[in-house]
Amino acid sequence: MTHDLICWKCGHSLAVRTLPLSRRDDCPACHAELHVCRMCVEFDPAVADQCREPTADTVNQKDRANFCDHFRPKANAWQGQDGSQAEAARAELEKLFGK
Repeated sequence: MTHDLICWKCGHSLAVRTLPLSRRDDCPACHAELHVCRMCVEFDPAVADQCREPTADTVNQKDRANFCDHFRPKANAWQGQDGSQAEAARAELEKLFGK
C-alpha cells in the first residue's frame, strides 16, 4: 500500500510501512516510534491535553508509542527544524532579562 506519510521526527518517507501502523512500528531512518500523538491527525498543541478527540484518554508523553484507539496517522506531522522561531523567542527573552 502506498501513502505519503513521513516521519514526525525526521521527515523520512514512510512509504515502506503498511497501514494501519502498529504500536511497534518505527521510522526506518531515525527509529522514532510512529504510533504516537505527534503523528496523529487529532494532535493539536493549542487544545486541552493537545488532542482534539474529547473521548481519548490523556497521554502524557506525546512522542512515545501508546495504545490510543483514536490514532490516525497524519501525513504532514513533520514540522522540520525552523530555527527562526527559536531565535526570535531567545531574542525577546534577552531583551526582557538581559544577557
